Amino acid sequence: MAELRPFRGLRYDQAAVGGLGRVLAPPYDVISPEARDELYAASPYNVVRLEYARPEEGRSPYQAAAAALEAIPRPVIAAIRGYALGGGLEIAMACDLRIAGDDARLGQPEILLGIIPGGGGTQRLPRLVGTARAKELIWSGRQVGADEALAMGLVDRVVPAADVDQAARGWAGELAAGAVVAMGLAKRAVHAGLGAPLGDGLKAETEAFAEAFSTEDASAGIASFLEHGPGKATFSGR
Repeated sequence: MAELRPFRGLRYDQAAVGGLGRVLAPPYDVISPEARDELYAASPYNVVRLEYARPEEGRSPYQAAAAALEAIPRPVIAAIRGYALGGGLEIAMACDLRIAGDDARLGQPEILLGIIPGGGGTQRLPRLVGTARAKELIWSGRQVGADEALAMGLVDRVVPAADVDQAARGWAGELAAGAVVAMGLAKRAVHAGLGAPLGDGLKAETEAFAEAFSTEDASAGIASFLEHGPGKATFSGR
């Protein structure tokens, strides 16, 4: 993976991000301007502004970290090996896709301590597995294995434990070769429609659709389709 390089006007600041820098996969890391009023995810190829909710805006620092991860305008894949319990699962659920090793154990065990999930688990889990199943998992605190997690939609792929990293990087590489700007716009539209009236979601889709048409990737994709047919375009990510 590429190594993070500094960007002019921004600096890396671990303290400003409440641990988010430790959960972003390379080549992305988190940097902030001196004023600390904005945060960015940076790779050698681009810088994207993160929507970061401060605790005073009604979210805990952990919720804010997960929300910033969720807001990255590119596909984000969680590679899960072994245990993803409590906060670990909440971070995984803030990603777009989850690939798990066959040894994985997932759950929200907070109820066994007399508390409830506090990093987004009560909200993201039902969106992935359904309301009733999410309540059962939260109320019981039980752990599920990889196959059960796959069956309920909590993870998207299961591979041998030794192959998790390679499989995740391969999947990420396949996505990265595509029209990544359009993927980010589609992601934004999907998120905008969750929990919103259909009309609001359709408005967000229309705006994202118009933005996608203005990209270099759209021009390349349409030209390639007309000349060579579908699936032959080479995208630049712009």
